[in-house]
Amino acid sequence: MSRSSVLSSLRARTLALAALSLAAVSAMAQSNVTLSGTMDIAAYRGNGYNTAKGTQIGPLSRSNLTFSGNEDLGGGLAATFKLSTRFETDTGSTELTNKPFWHGESTVGIKGGFGHIRVGRAMDAVTANDWAYDPWDNFDRLASPAWSFWHYNYAVDRRSNNGSAEYFRMSNGIFYDSPTYGGFSLSVSGSPEKATAAGAGQSKPLSGALKYAEGGFSAMLATGRNGDGDTVKFLGLKQSFGPVAVMGAYDISTYKGTLSNSTAHAATMGATWQLTSVLLQASLGRQSIGDEVNRMASVGARLPLSKRTYIYTNLSHYKPHANDGKLGYGVGLNHSF
Repeated sequence: MSRSSVLSSLRARTLALAALSLAAVSAMAQSNVTLSGTMDIAAYRGNGYNTAKGTQIGPLSRSNLTFSGNEDLGGGLAATFKLSTRFETDTGSTELTNKPFWHGESTVGIKGGFGHIRVGRAMDAVTANDWAYDPWDNFDRLASPAWSFWHYNYAVDRRSNNGSAEYFRMSNGIFYDSPTYGGFSLSVSGSPEKATAAGAGQSKPLSGALKYAEGGFSAMLATGRNGDGDTVKFLGLKQSFGPVAVMGAYDISTYKGTLSNSTAHAATMGATWQLTSVLLQASLGRQSIGDEVNRMASVGARLPLSKRTYIYTNLSHYKPHANDGKLGYGVGLNHSF
């Protein structure tokens, strides 16, 4: 091969590599992938309700690992995806062996000026938004009355965790979140599929949440129905006064039985106070199921060690119907990345 041919070949390869590099840089500039998550661990004594009695080591809040990302499609559109799994920090195992690996979420979607549409498995419209009306964000196994009392008779899907109930997430779902107009926004979730497991109902799941937020005030009105005909209705209110926020919620959930239905009513009230760097939390809850009445009272505090790490302590008293009350308490460490 002549010297000129070699030089021409080298120039062609150099141009090809440069073009590939520019394409890669352009792709990187238009899309991104994020690895994030939370790890929570605590030493606590359970109150006998959502936490077993006795001293234990384990997470009180969620621990998860999430891959998420988006790609700029141009014209104000973007493609999105999210994969999230949940695990127990004390053992390294998944939360429950009967749950799918990507238990938290597995969706792909499109977002733009019209809002955000996702398809796959995710929290339904009710459970994805109700957390704003609980001082513990509707997830603390020891302290949150919301976690203990809300949606008691309502599972988003009775069987989607390999035959066991899933109380928060819908599989085979379509999820829509609207833009905000004049303080109002709408979330809707549903599935065109009926449940196929043995004994499943014949309804198609559908839920919706209408939210309003303006200044320090927010409100939410939501309703949902699963594939078996179980229903939930939820109202949440919240008002902030500088560092103090007060909130309340009322929840009605009905389980559709073969011979009769069961309805649970839950009412919670709570407050948070951002006292310099420390966040103080308090909440009361009452649940009634027929003649059975359960009560719960909790207080807590969070002290940040950095922007992503805080230590916390919780104290909770659970009073079940016709039984003595049980006291639970714990100290934990939470880190987000």
